[in-house]
Amino acid sequence: MVHKFAYILLALAIFPAKAIAAPAPITGRWATDDGKAIIEIMPCGAKVCGRVVRLLIKEPPGGQRDERNPDKAKRTRMVEGLQIYWDVVPDGAGWKGPGYSPEDGRYYKAHMRANGNKLTLKGCVSVFCKTITWTRMK
Repeated sequence: MVHKFAYILLALAIFPAKAIAAPAPITGRWATDDGKAIIEIMPCGAKVCGRVVRLLIKEPPGGQRDERNPDKAKRTRMVEGLQIYWDVVPDGAGWKGPGYSPEDGRYYKAHMRANGNKLTLKGCVSVFCKTITWTRMK
C-alpha cells in the first residue's frame, strides 16, 4: 500500500497538473442583443459587476423606471445607471454571478463567456434558462 502511494506522489511530481487558464475578460461596454441598451461590465473590488450605462429606446417623460421590480420600494429607481450584475467571479472558462433584469423584474443566476467581440450570457431562473449574445462596443 505504501508503494502505491509513493508511485502516485512520483507521478504527480513528474507530470504536474496543467495550469488552469483564466477565462477571457468580460470587462467593457456591450450592446444588448435586442438593441435596447448598452451595459458596462467593470471590476468591483476583487469581483466584477455590470450596470446599464445607456438606454437606446424611447423613454417615458422623466426616464425609464424599474417599475417591474418585485420590491415595490425599488420601482421608482431609474433603469439607466442601474446595477444589474454583482459578485461575478471566474468559473472555469467563463464567469458566474447573480443578475437582475429590469425588463421583467426577475433575479437570476448568470453565466457569461466572452469570445472576441461577443459575450454569451445564459440566465437561469430555477430550471428555466435563456441564452443571449451581446456585442462589444468599440
